[in-house]
Amino acid sequence: MKNFVYLLGASGAREVAVVDPAWDVPAILEAVASDDKRLSAVFLTHHHFDHLNGVPDLLKACDVPVYVQASEVDFAEAVQKLGSAVRRVAPGEVVTVGALEVTCVHTPGHTPGSQCLLCRGALVSGDTVFVNACGRCDLPGGDAAQMFDSLQRVLGALPAETTLYPGHDYGDVPVSSLARERAHNPYFQLAHLEGFIAHRNRPRG
Repeated sequence: MKNFVYLLGASGAREVAVVDPAWDVPAILEAVASDDKRLSAVFLTHHHFDHLNGVPDLLKACDVPVYVQASEVDFAEAVQKLGSAVRRVAPGEVVTVGALEVTCVHTPGHTPGSQCLLCRGALVSGDTVFVNACGRCDLPGGDAAQMFDSLQRVLGALPAETTLYPGHDYGDVPVSSLARERAHNPYFQLAHLEGFIAHRNRPRG
């Protein structure tokens, strides 16, 4: 699946959060411990199995909150099954992880509650935007018009120098920037909704 799993934390602080811990939970916990850190939170960008597969096992090892957009909680049974660990966040809500402030940016389109995570000039984008691509809109809860708005209006309001950390390694480089994606990503180039919908919803080969 070429997933990326990210750890977020402030330099010099012990607390870190993990984003989309879908695979190899022991390796995630080992990485945290080897850096003398403590896992204090989980963020989910959305509910698809390849982003939350490992959460149940992780919660058995660590009693930590799981931050998910409220609309994703309402939509996704897989998130609801995580029980009392789930914390519903609102668009734009800021969650503090040690000394790091993480802004939960609601970017629907791939799913109703897809979110990106913004902290100190870095954007962890889940399946909203990849290097030279964007997330699918033809799965349950997907909406191409919402994806267009998320790319053009929501992410369009962020500084061009924002570093982009996508949810999957699908591009020619693993890390990009919003400036690079605005210049080269075809889904940022489609400035009109009708063209975007036609392109995003074209038959897949």
